[in-house]
Amino acid sequence: MTVRLTVAQALVRFLSVQYSERDGARQRLIEGCLGIFGHGNVAGVGQALLQSELQDPKALPYILARNEQAMVHTAAAFARTRDRLQTYACTASVGPGSTNMVTGAALATINRLPVLILPSDVFATRVTTPVLQELESFGAGDLSVNDAFRPVSKYFDRVWRPEQLPSALMNAMRVLTDPVETGAVTLALPQDVQAEAYDWPDELFEERTWYVARPLPEASIVDKAVALLRSAERPLIVAGGGVHYSGAEDALREFAERTGVPVSETQAGKGSLSWDHPQSVGAVGSTGTTAANALARDADLVIGIGTRYSDFTTASRTAFQNPNVRFLNINVARFDSAKHAGLPVVADARETLVSLGSALGEWSVDAHYTAETQELTRTWNGTVDAVFRPAADRTAAEGLLTQGEVIGTVNELSAASDVVVCAAGSMPGDLHKLWRTRDPKGYHVEYGYSCMGYEIAGGLGVRLGAPDRDVFVLVGDGSYLMMSSELATAVQENLKIIVVLVQNHGFASIGALSESLGSQRFGTAYRKRTGDGRLDGDYLPVDLAANVRSFGVDVIDVRSRSELEKAIRTAKAATGPIAIHVTTDPLIGGPDSDSWWDVPVSEVSELRSTQAAAASYEESKKAQRPYLSPTEGDS
Repeated sequence: MTVRLTVAQALVRFLSVQYSERDGARQRLIEGCLGIFGHGNVAGVGQALLQSELQDPKALPYILARNEQAMVHTAAAFARTRDRLQTYACTASVGPGSTNMVTGAALATINRLPVLILPSDVFATRVTTPVLQELESFGAGDLSVNDAFRPVSKYFDRVWRPEQLPSALMNAMRVLTDPVETGAVTLALPQDVQAEAYDWPDELFEERTWYVARPLPEASIVDKAVALLRSAERPLIVAGGGVHYSGAEDALREFAERTGVPVSETQAGKGSLSWDHPQSVGAVGSTGTTAANALARDADLVIGIGTRYSDFTTASRTAFQNPNVRFLNINVARFDSAKHAGLPVVADARETLVSLGSALGEWSVDAHYTAETQELTRTWNGTVDAVFRPAADRTAAEGLLTQGEVIGTVNELSAASDVVVCAAGSMPGDLHKLWRTRDPKGYHVEYGYSCMGYEIAGGLGVRLGAPDRDVFVLVGDGSYLMMSSELATAVQENLKIIVVLVQNHGFASIGALSESLGSQRFGTAYRKRTGDGRLDGDYLPVDLAANVRSFGVDVIDVRSRSELEKAIRTAKAATGPIAIHVTTDPLIGGPDSDSWWDVPVSEVSELRSTQAAAASYEESKKAQRPYLSPTEGDS
């Protein structure tokens, strides 16, 4: 039997009956569709979504967004919150509407997060070429701007004919539910094909379940991993995002408690252990704690669990200085498990930790190593305490709060189940080292792409994925000004997010980096141009609080810690989106991580500041290591 539907109607009907399943738990794969309509999709996907909503509002709910890039961020944040088992589809019109989603696609793919992207495309028939917003290529007739999605998508297809839709959809679902291959999936839909009718087999629209497997570690590899652990005197775990996506937090905690191996965390892996767990040493790398970085420096075995080993995690390959350091990498992706010439355990994190724990028996680290770990952690915790509540002689200028104080106050007054969201600027680094995470889902910082403008859109995705949790969106003025439009979507959907908007008059993170590189914070502050042609006048009189209020969001202005505390309690009691506006001192940064990040400095310069920075850079480069020594599993 067949049913006659347009391509867009068939697409919507198919997506509404897709499910994912892991460990016997089954859930909808595509929770809904985020979109902005234009002439390229309003009569195709738009009509199909309308028809679906009138028939069953819950079949594939539609959310009107305000910015195409932002809605992809929302979908990615939702997918992360739901451990990559669910996501949203995103539809946009032809031309700029679609290319606006390219940045969002890159973010999703870099962070290994499933998002279904449906850009509209030019006419397949080419009967009126060139159509509005079409890119004409002198050398290829089948090229469109949507080909820009190819390098940032894990799967790309263009549906030129209705007959191609079923295979495209099957491949799309396959990639979305593959823990190794997942990322942005792009199905480009020519605007005339969207509206074209076809007789579809009924079987296409039957409920379909996509099973997410847990690959088990090979017994011989487990034996080699056990030998590595038994031979190690100073092992250190680097917990990445794969710990969360595998649901391996309990298995990691049990393994750490049984063996005494300290656990450090990447940005994506933060919250793998509660901050106050005896084996937790906090963040590692360029924005890490001094405790984790001290242990990393002398570690003879690094156990990477679900980590990509980004340059921030390895401190640009200077974090692990032991000349005999070896790597044991547990990852579902062979690509990541082979990094740093490590012993690759290509398997599910939870299942591998259980197998290793069982095989190790009563083995544990030496008591002296445990004592050293605990002392380093105590020292760091004292540093954090001082940042959260600085002494009177260390407060900011003009009575302003420091960014550390703001983070500490939010951390202390938020509930354990609340979620902090951030992505770019100086706050992700401060959050990584300072935030005391008490719940595995309590920390959501996008640092794979570190995309400015992610915060508010991402906060909506977190709230959609965790409607019973309060979501604190920490965003600086720089990132806010790039993409604040989704506040309108928050009001539209009455999605409660608590936006803590930090005004520091510019790009504080890059300003500090610029200064450290000898570039004197040039071009990083929001100042007026003066008569001599330089941007060194008064700060711009931008009223961010008034801007937020223009969206219909209540704003609380604060200047002191007591006012901030009161504002947080008020925001917690609110029933809809609300914002707290606070001005901080941009010149007071977080505590030093005793680490490094490789940002090249000009080799030749007339500026003494740059010359000094270049000399420092060359000295720091000497500590970089290739991590190429083969890792054997025999003691």
